[in-house]
Formats: sequence, C-alpha cells, structure tokens
Amino acid sequence: MKRIDAHLHVAADTPESLALMERYDLKYMNICVAQDAHGAWREQADTYAPISKSQPNRFAWCTTFDLPRFDDPKYVEKAIQGLERDFADGAVACKIWKNLGMEVRHPNGDHVLPNDPLIQPIIEYVASQNKTLLMHIAEPLECWLPLKEGSPHSGYYSQYPEWHMYGRTDMPSHHDLMAARDAVVAQHPALRVIGAHLGSLEYDVDEVAKRLDQYPNFAVDTSARLTDLALQDTEKARRFCIKYQERILWGTDLVAGAVSKMTFERQTRYLNYAEETYREYTEFFESDGDVKVGRHTVRGLGLPDSVLEKIYRTNAERWYPGL
Repeated sequence: MKRIDAHLHVAADTPESLALMERYDLKYMNICVAQDAHGAWREQADTYAPISKSQPNRFAWCTTFDLPRFDDPKYVEKAIQGLERDFADGAVACKIWKNLGMEVRHPNGDHVLPNDPLIQPIIEYVASQNKTLLMHIAEPLECWLPLKEGSPHSGYYSQYPEWHMYGRTDMPSHHDLMAARDAVVAQHPALRVIGAHLGSLEYDVDEVAKRLDQYPNFAVDTSARLTDLALQDTEKARRFCIKYQERILWGTDLVAGAVSKMTFERQTRYLNYAEETYREYTEFFESDGDVKVGRHTVRGLGLPDSVLEKIYRTNAERWYPGL
C-alpha cells in the first residue's frame, strides 16, 4: 500500500535510504522549521526544494517564515515575499512552530501567540494562495505536569528541562496555547489547518475529536505521538480513527536532514531507527494482535484497508493540494 509520511525532516538522498522508501512505497513531506529571526532555516529549504523537484514522486516540502523582527517595519512584507517565492518553488504548505507561543516575546515581554495581530497578515496570505497551514502549537500536556517515570514524554523533559513548564508562571498554559490555535482555525474557515502531533492534544483522542467536530477545516497528523495513541484504550482509539478517517494524516516526525551528509555509522543508525519506526507505525495501525510500540506491548488497531488508505495516503493528498 502506498504511504505518504506527511510530517518528517529527511532528505533521503542515498541509495540505501531510497531503498527503504521503496520497500514501504513511501513519499516524504519534508517540513521546514524556523528557529530564529534571521533565516538560518533556509538551509532546510535549500535541501528539501531541489529533491522535491528532481523526484516529485517521492518528495514534497513545506516552508515556513522567519520569526518576528520587531525592529524591522517591513517584517511582515518580507515574510510574505519569502512565502511567495517558496510557493512558486513548489512548497505545498507553511508551518508555524511552537516557538510562536512558547518562546518569542514582544519587546514589552508579552508572548507572541499564533493568533497575534502581527502574524495574521501572513496567515491570511497562506489562505489566499490556497495553501495549507501546519501548526505545531504547544508541547504535549505532560510539559505542564510533574515528571512521571515511564510516561511517554518524561525522558524528553528530563533531557531538555528548558522545555518543561511545570511550575512556570512566566509562560502560557497549555490551555492558552490551544485557545490561540483554535482561534486561528475559527478566524480562517476557508484555510486548511493541520494540527501537528495529534493537534498537541495527544493525551486524549476525545479532545482531538471535539476540535474536529467544531472546525471542519481542521485535521491532525500522527507524527511523534504513536506511543500516546497506543497507550489509550484500544477500542476508543480505533473508533476515533474510523470515525475521523478523513481527518487523520499519517506521519512519523523522523529527523535526519540530508542522509548523504552523515557519516557511515550515523547513516546506519538512522536507517535502523527509520526501519523500526515504520515497523511500529504500520504494525500498530494494521495488526489486530499484540504489537511492540517502544517499551510497551499493546494491541494493534487492525484498521480496515479502506481506512488505512485514507490515513496513509489520500488524506495527505486532499489536505495538502499539490503534494
């Protein structure tokens, strides 16, 4: 079955990495992430755009824009000009990352949320071009809770405590960030919005369902949240996937950059990790028996082929026109 990994960061430009794609009949949707206000992320675009042009059957890409520069009165104009160039260069979407909401501040100290008036003209431009907005807004809910040994994200927050918000009073809450994201979706009903990582509502598919019911222009991808989904009640997760089978996009969030620039040892590690990731995702969605997801043994969803085809491929094609 042909699959589109609708959320990852991998230029599979070696024979071995391309062979893995062929084994799973994969197409990659590579995502750019802006981490500063000065365009360093353009290196990602310069990697993903050419490979998407040369192998359009295997690759597509999503652009982004620089973080706000409050000393530049032409910031918004320049951001839109960059999007115009990237859309002309084949980008099928634009991403907003969690640093809008959790990191970037106005000169007065207020956080720049994704529904900030400064960002709205950029979002309106994306909508006017019939492109899709991918939004990774907020960390998992665990980010705001005490660390709990063995929980899906405890290892990450132990390793990166700067992203752990428990006890922080100087940061927006998870609720605040979800409300800001939902406001963008509500304010732009003609704009297709994808909530990355199960819409940052990974802890309960019922919360995802509430948004899908409320906003017909909203969908979610599964990237980097397989364990969160697998640890929920199996029948509940299965019902969710079947009911919203046209609103869920399959993605893994594999991160590698250009494989050809890695050392041989790192390439080998990446290929082994990618193989294991694809095994986990496909077995969980396809099998109705016990499967391994990370350290956990869980029951697979055993989804029908008709549902799998939508989640694996046709939803990405519909929600990302041009992909």
